[in-house]
Amino acid sequence: MFERYTEKARRVIFFARYEASLCGGMSITTEHLLLGLLREDQSILSRFIHDTSLDNLRAEIEARIDMHEKVPASIDLPLSEANKRILAYADEESRRLQTGHVGTEHLLLGILREEKCGAAEILRGHGVGLDAVRDALA
Repeated sequence: MFERYTEKARRVIFFARYEASLCGGMSITTEHLLLGLLREDQSILSRFIHDTSLDNLRAEIEARIDMHEKVPASIDLPLSEANKRILAYADEESRRLQTGHVGTEHLLLGILREEKCGAAEILRGHGVGLDAVRDALA
């Protein structure tokens, strides 16, 4: 599934899993994916978020996550249904832009396409919109 993903995009998913285990999540949520994106590729987010620091953004994301006891890293956490759709959207965006790979920019577009998820709500709250990101990447 991840053969078309760049190394950075793969690390975003790895870090999302890591963030989920730290938070005691039973699945990898969209907020965890956004934390993974923030951890791996701050430059993509800093291109579009200008009203707050990335440290404040991290704190805002973490505040939305229900914290539980840390889950051992050996436990395989599944992707949430929303994240599965986000990855499918990222693949579609990559193909639409004819890039030949799925990168962190496509993951960002995928998050923004999943309109009702927590990660997209956070991004929209900072003025990051799907059309603006698409235009900047085109």
